[in-house]
Amino acid sequence: MHPRSLFPRHRSPLDSRLIPTNGSGFLAIVAWAAFAVFLLSGSGPAAAEPGDADLSPLVETWRSGSFDEKASAASQFAATGHPRAAAILQSLLHGNLGFRKSDGRLTIAQEEADGLRLSDAWTGEDLGTVKMRGVSKITLNNSLRQQLRAALAGLNLGSPDPAVRLAAVHAMLGEPDPELVEVLRQKLGTESDAGVRDALATAVALANLTADAAEQRVASVNALAGSLEPPVRQGLSTLIGSEKDPRVLSAARKALRAIDGRIQFYGFVETLFFGLSLGSVLVLAAIGLAITFGVMGVINMAHGELIMLGAYTTYVVQTLMPGHIGASLFVAIPAAFLVSGLVGILIERGVIRFLYGRPLETLLATFGVSLVLQQAVRSIFSPLNRSVETPAWMSGSLEINSVLSLTLNRLYILLFCLLVFVLLALILKRTSLGLRVRAVAQNRPMARAMGVRAEWVDALTFGLGSGIAGIAGVALSQLTNVGPNLGQAYIVDSFMVVVFGGVGNLWGTLIGGLSLGVANKIMEPWAGAVLAKILILVFIIIFIQKRPRGLFPQRGRAAEG
Repeated sequence: MHPRSLFPRHRSPLDSRLIPTNGSGFLAIVAWAAFAVFLLSGSGPAAAEPGDADLSPLVETWRSGSFDEKASAASQFAATGHPRAAAILQSLLHGNLGFRKSDGRLTIAQEEADGLRLSDAWTGEDLGTVKMRGVSKITLNNSLRQQLRAALAGLNLGSPDPAVRLAAVHAMLGEPDPELVEVLRQKLGTESDAGVRDALATAVALANLTADAAEQRVASVNALAGSLEPPVRQGLSTLIGSEKDPRVLSAARKALRAIDGRIQFYGFVETLFFGLSLGSVLVLAAIGLAITFGVMGVINMAHGELIMLGAYTTYVVQTLMPGHIGASLFVAIPAAFLVSGLVGILIERGVIRFLYGRPLETLLATFGVSLVLQQAVRSIFSPLNRSVETPAWMSGSLEINSVLSLTLNRLYILLFCLLVFVLLALILKRTSLGLRVRAVAQNRPMARAMGVRAEWVDALTFGLGSGIAGIAGVALSQLTNVGPNLGQAYIVDSFMVVVFGGVGNLWGTLIGGLSLGVANKIMEPWAGAVLAKILILVFIIIFIQKRPRGLFPQRGRAAEG
């Protein structure tokens, strides 16, 4: 198990408020003194073999001792440097360590459907499965759990892995224990990794906020001025509330203002990122509509259902490739493009080509097509939402610092949006199809006179726009559940983006979508999600009154019409 799952980054399990002030506090100090000897010496004593007589009293204490005695025994065991110390203490922390009733053997138990799977605590040897009552587990309380986390953190300070050491230091931030501070200070002098060394310096400076000398407190405050760790801000706030020395108080207030300023800045960066990620989804959803609307002048009310088909294609591909979730996403992109693109061509050839020049009939016809597609999906997949699994490489977040992290799925979708935009721009600018599309969009009669088959350009253009809508569905499947009504949530926003950016203009769609996404996220904190959308809609209505053709007006047939 990775140490980050054991030790929360932003809160020390050794907070003085969690350490009891009775006899268990004395035992904790004794335990940390043992850790100090172990860590400062650079290596522990020779690893004890299973059944070593030196460990027998500790094991017996876990069997029948009090909670305070168990905590002391756990700390002493960690200080022995036993190679299985981390695994055993982690099992103890999670309640999996116990004694097999048949022979009293110390075991690690994992629950399974038919009982408990046992392994030897000292060797890791598989001991088979027993009934639930076949093991007497070691009982814990909250105080013991906190001290076990502390013991594991201290043990991990000696790990050869810098990531493990860094997690251990972060788990100790804010710990005022003098013995622990001395351990951290000594480790600071020998630490080779820059990140761990900075974390150690922060931990030592944070502990020195309670030093007797005012000069030392001022130096610690100045050292913490650039840190964004939550315990640092909490420590400075506590110091301001209790400090009497004006020099220390002034330095603390200045440092706290600097930290708050940086937190606000990174908060804005996070809002901007969420706005861009929302805007990228809007661009993917609207860019296909911008093509069909700009070239053909068709208001396609079934565009949302084409997005939905792309999302369902992703679900089907993932179902057919259950052991290859990451690869299935790359297969789903061209598959969704083909499925939605072919459906789009069928819609254009079967319905829309008979209604050119009749916008109201086209709108009603495509609305009817959208209802047919929704019902078809309900009949095939049922009305229930389907969940599409996110690949491991898209899960989690990219942690920039303690107050800013970027979710990987939205980051990848933003990059994917830009990639799709670039590829589409290249197709329209550098290919014969793109040349014909632009010719028909600017002057249809002249394009026909030059030998361009406008009807096939219309079909291929509608298929291209529909295929991109399917690709948008692949991206949306990574953000939300897939259902028959998926496309309806984005059709109105797509039209707003197209109208705001300029009908048929790719750059207008990109800038319009990203701008509306950022504006929405900036307004949400103080206006709420619903009111923010209403305000954006009102803004677009007012904007269109001033610039009816959008940010980037199109030239040619669409502009003249």
